[in-house]
Amino acid sequence: MNAFLSIYRGLRDVFSNPRVMGLIGFTFTLIAGATIAFWLVEGWPLIDAAFFAVVTISTVGYGDLTPETTFGKIICIVYIMVGLGVFVASASAVAEALLKRRLEDPDKD
Repeated sequence: MNAFLSIYRGLRDVFSNPRVMGLIGFTFTLIAGATIAFWLVEGWPLIDAAFFAVVTISTVGYGDLTPETTFGKIICIVYIMVGLGVFVASASAVAEALLKRRLEDPDKD
């Protein structure tokens, strides 16, 4: 139970950090924008477009979906170049906030 309480407190601190929330919000906005773009340009079902957007930005890249149109490929190139940096910055900000909390008050857990 103590581990769950520790995780809860850590996440509560993380999500009260305005910098972290801004980066997470921007990341989700970017994913939503890419989802809509691939849905419209490639004609994929919305769930497939969202799946592709998340898999691409997280660099997993299963390869089961690939843009077929020239415009879709251009969108994908731009999305990867911008999205990768944003995704890494978001993940780093969450990790940094968790570690900062842990270092500032290790007895807080």
